[in-house]
Amino acid sequence: MKRRMVQVISALLTNPHIPGFIKGGIYQGSMKMVCVPGMNCYSCPAATAACPIGAMQAVIGSRKFSFSFYVMGTICLLGVLLGRFICGWLCLFGLVQDLLYKIPVPKLTVPQKADKILRYAKYVFLVVFVLGLPAFLNNEFGISMPYFCKLVCPVGMLEGGIPLTILNESLRETIGFLFGWKFLILAVILVSSMVIYRPFCKYICPLGALYSLFNKVSFLKIHVDSENCTSCGLCRKACVMGVDVTKNPDSAECIRCGKCVSACPRNVLHMGMTIPKQKTQTKNAK
Repeated sequence: MKRRMVQVISALLTNPHIPGFIKGGIYQGSMKMVCVPGMNCYSCPAATAACPIGAMQAVIGSRKFSFSFYVMGTICLLGVLLGRFICGWLCLFGLVQDLLYKIPVPKLTVPQKADKILRYAKYVFLVVFVLGLPAFLNNEFGISMPYFCKLVCPVGMLEGGIPLTILNESLRETIGFLFGWKFLILAVILVSSMVIYRPFCKYICPLGALYSLFNKVSFLKIHVDSENCTSCGLCRKACVMGVDVTKNPDSAECIRCGKCVSACPRNVLHMGMTIPKQKTQTKNAK
């Protein structure tokens, strides 16, 4: 319940520009220079800040490409402090997937071998669509389009494409193949999210791929009291991301949701910035 409240508050704080939905336009003030922690489309009528993936592509694809210390610095700072905690607690599209997974329909388990291979796909999307194509495919003016945002990202379609098209008649007249393609991707992701836990986070999200690189060094960690752990396996069963936290607490796939901590009957798992004092059950003194 606490995590859900934080997710909702985070969504409201990053999307407070309600007049955008009334006027059918997007906020273009100075706050758009600031990157939010999670995936949140720049083009959403309510958004007041920028998506870090969109900002990164804009910098890489600009005429005078230069390393953006602001964009990369923001991502690195958040990554070092929190790792993929951002995915589990602060990302709006993560909240959307969480809510869809709660719909009472039969769930699907992706075969382990296929799942293991598909987990690498998000790094491919990061390297190819976010970094590679914007850097090397430019038009005659030396400018590149944001390939991931334009061709792949379902967040942009959900938060920006659909609302703006509904609110603007002129945009509805321009609907073509690209809109249909992005709508299809969004539909597949939303339907998949009902039967597979967070498919976008697991297999596609380039921002999650970036944050995952920091999980091993982030200040926020899940600490395991291995001396008092009985290897009951309840934490592993509770983890919807498929992580055995007792064996790999710094897994790149861990989104720090805390389900494993809540499931532990002996209180041997703790999530925090520092190693906690022993609160676990101990053996009786001999």
